[in-house]
Amino acid sequence: MSEAEAKQIERMKSLLASQKSAFRAERHRPIDKRKADLDRLADLCRKNADAIADAISQDFGNRARQESVIAELAFVIQDAGHAKKHLGKWMKTRKVGVPLTLAPGSASIRREPKGVVGIVSPWNYPFQLAMAPLVAALAAGCRVMIKPSEYTPATGEIMKSLLAEAFEEDHVTVITGGPAVGEAFTKLKFDHLFYTGSTQVGRLVAMAAADNLVPVTLELGGKSPAIVTPSYPQDAAAKSIGWGKFFNAGQTCVAPDYVLAPNGSEKSLGEAIIKVAQHQFDDSATDDAYTAIVSDRHYERLNGMIEEARTGGAEILQPKHDAEAARAGRKIPPTVVINPPADSRLMTEEIFGPVLPIIGYSELDAATDHVADRDHPLALYVYSTDKTEAERVLDNTMSGGAGVNINLLHLSVPDLPFGGVGASGQGSYHGEHGFLTFTHERSVFRTGKWHPSRLLAPPYGKMYETVAKKQMK
Repeated sequence: MSEAEAKQIERMKSLLASQKSAFRAERHRPIDKRKADLDRLADLCRKNADAIADAISQDFGNRARQESVIAELAFVIQDAGHAKKHLGKWMKTRKVGVPLTLAPGSASIRREPKGVVGIVSPWNYPFQLAMAPLVAALAAGCRVMIKPSEYTPATGEIMKSLLAEAFEEDHVTVITGGPAVGEAFTKLKFDHLFYTGSTQVGRLVAMAAADNLVPVTLELGGKSPAIVTPSYPQDAAAKSIGWGKFFNAGQTCVAPDYVLAPNGSEKSLGEAIIKVAQHQFDDSATDDAYTAIVSDRHYERLNGMIEEARTGGAEILQPKHDAEAARAGRKIPPTVVINPPADSRLMTEEIFGPVLPIIGYSELDAATDHVADRDHPLALYVYSTDKTEAERVLDNTMSGGAGVNINLLHLSVPDLPFGGVGASGQGSYHGEHGFLTFTHERSVFRTGKWHPSRLLAPPYGKMYETVAKKQMK
């Protein structure tokens, strides 16, 4: 560990203490202040949209501005607006019924902020995946420390600068640094830790948090399948899947990771998807609307997966492109791989890039069995014109979320919980579900000076026998 990293770690410990002190001084941040916090965050996005999009593009080598606007900035603005609109309802104390045996008395659930929360955000949507959890935490009335990915330093620095202008350091702050700083961050005694990233690192984060019994939300990933049924028009499936897969060059946690298609249709569907890609990007190597791969390491990993599948006998489909320009720009053209070997990395690892395997299935049960036999994915997509058939797929599989005849967009519905299950994550957020992630629901039971429960205390007599018999019926 360098001297600079050691100083950064000491600084974030001091910041945590400062935020905990500030939270104790204002344990229940009033609704007007919370709404003002959300307004500041949305205004920050509007006023600095170009600078933020430029920083993201700098980190990627090239990130389509349109993708940054719609998937990062507009997403956060809409999320903050939704939270502000519904905050009064979310914050209300809930009254619940009291059994007759406990009357007279009243019971309620108070929704209280947990305290100081830590957010560890990834590189693939470096602004949105830090700011969307921040929206939820601010709505809940919490104090927040954010650790962005070291793979997107320009975005991390602009977030740090803009949030410092908008919020006091003891309210919201950003901690930058490498793996040593990130590891130390996950070991801090937060009141809640929110992590978005890989399943492998997620396990380490959960273990680090467990030492202090810090509750965690883990937004992970996995191999999200798209199942195309015989009833669904192939061209329509290709347009939807191609758009979702090649948005952000496949560097999306809920992008279709592979396709299950009826036996015999794999190549024709693959060719239709490549045709869609060719229409979207005249030449993916030189088109600024097509995003680059975030790092050399990730670029080489994806190329290695393609070549492994090619060596294993799989057919590789790509649109026409300038191969030299693609290498120079760290771009991998939209790629479809027909029936790669089952033990290849394309079929055993989350791809996280613009490479789409298509494998055949004999009957629908075989397709759902293929999904059910593996770790639960973050998302699942089914394409079918038969509602009963689509329900059958949902009934026989499990995933964090799902889309019927569409992909990706379920995460844009603010009132749907977004999160994984099993290896793809634990906990959820967005909308009220995000508010509740950073909220403690506190149970309160009230009664007057005297309550009949005192008649049930020792020495046990007839009143106890009467009440006990009623409760045992």
